[in-house]
Amino acid sequence: MEKSDIINFSALEKELQAALEADRKYQRENDAKFRALHQNVASYEEFRDIVLASHLKPLDKNDISGAPRKQPWNTIASGLKHKSTSTEEIQAQFSEIQPRSTSEFSRVWRRFVGGSNEKYNLLVSLGGKALQEVFSTEVCFGLLGEFLLILSQGVKSGDEVKVTGVLDGLSKTGRFSLNLSLLSRAEQKACEDLFNRLWAAVGECQSCQDYSSDQSRPSEVCEVNHVKADETDLAVQLNGLMEKYGIQK
Repeated sequence: MEKSDIINFSALEKELQAALEADRKYQRENDAKFRALHQNVASYEEFRDIVLASHLKPLDKNDISGAPRKQPWNTIASGLKHKSTSTEEIQAQFSEIQPRSTSEFSRVWRRFVGGSNEKYNLLVSLGGKALQEVFSTEVCFGLLGEFLLILSQGVKSGDEVKVTGVLDGLSKTGRFSLNLSLLSRAEQKACEDLFNRLWAAVGECQSCQDYSSDQSRPSEVCEVNHVKADETDLAVQLNGLMEKYGIQK
C-alpha cells in the first residue's frame, strides 16, 4: 500500500472538529443577529457588540477558583438584604442606575435573578418617563407581563403615584397594544389586581378626607398618607390607564 493511500484519522478528526466549531459559531452568531434585530438596537455598534459577545456565558460562583470571593456578586441586592433602610433610601440607591437602551436595561434586569423586590424598586426608581424612553420601540422579551407581575406583588403604601406613573410610561411605549394582547392569564390577573389596589388607595384617602372635613367629628390627622398627589387627578389618570390596559372598573 502506498503512503498516499493511508488515511490520516487524526487529521480527519481535526478537520471534522474545525468544521463543527465553524458551524456552531455560525449558528451562535446568526441567533445573536436575530436577537439584536428583535431588540431594535439603536446603532450598528450595539448590534456588532451583541454579535461579537454571542460566545460569552454568564459566570457562576463555581467558575471562580482560589480564595473565597470577598466582593459580593450583587452589591445592590446584598446591601438591601442586610440593611434596614426606608423605601426612599432604597429607591435612592436604584436611582443611580440609568439604562439608556433595551440591552443595557436587560443586563441590569438579569442581575436580580429571583429578586422581585429589587426589580420592583428598579422600576419605581426609573419611573414611567425613563422606561418610555428605554422602550420607545417596544417592550421586548415579554417584559411587560413580568413588569405587571412585579408591580402587583410589590406595590407599597406611598408608591401609588409612582406606580401609576410607571404604568402610564409603559402604555406609551411602542407596540404596546400588541404586547398587551400577548399577556398570559396570570399576567392579566396581576394587572387587574394592581389597578384594584391603586383604586383602593384612592378611595381610602378620599374617605379619610371626608371624615376629617366633617365638622361634627373631632379634627384628626389623616393617617392615609400613601397618595402623594391630588386624588381627583390620580383617579382621572387611573380611569384613562384602565381603558388603555383593557381593565373593566
